[in-house]
Amino acid sequence: MPPSSPGYIILKGFRGTFRGYELTSIRMQDAETIMKWRNEQIAALRQSAPLTALEQKNYFEKVVKPSLSQKQPELILLRFTFENILIGYGGLVHIDWTNQHAEVSFLLDTERGKDTFQYGRDCSIFLNLLMRCSFDTLDLNKIFTYSYSHRGFHVNAVESSGFRRDGVLREDTKVDGQWVDAVIASCLKSEYLKQFPPPQ
Repeated sequence: MPPSSPGYIILKGFRGTFRGYELTSIRMQDAETIMKWRNEQIAALRQSAPLTALEQKNYFEKVVKPSLSQKQPELILLRFTFENILIGYGGLVHIDWTNQHAEVSFLLDTERGKDTFQYGRDCSIFLNLLMRCSFDTLDLNKIFTYSYSHRGFHVNAVESSGFRRDGVLREDTKVDGQWVDAVIASCLKSEYLKQFPPPQ
């Protein structure tokens, strides 16, 4: 997919920008970098084994590429850049167009994410740009996150970005042999509009 591609037709050319950061539609050439990050950070994901190059290629060809032209795709993946360098990706998955809600996904470059202060800043900016996309462009009513409790820095970034904790799923998954909780948090369009009212 060339850089000039319009990306997801449903996003109508959406570009979220903030102080050198930018959020835009995923590109096919991002697949390899994303696979590397996912394999390095399996403990943070609902992924049980490392991805192979063939698996990643098939996923992008058979799932991601067709979704770009769908009027109501089940997922919308976005590339997250800083000064035109890819530093992360994420977006909306399990989109329910009838009830207008979706789950948020986010993964930051492995090395960049080792600095928890930097992670918190990057994650908060990503989430705020994603809110703009979700509520202003897609007119969703709610977006929600599913975070593992052993990653407290991520939970803190989510909740400091305007998401409210809905609850905790106790001992929801095993990470490195230990049970960890899943923290569910969400943001409503009405809450977003209070924080970022539209121009009069």
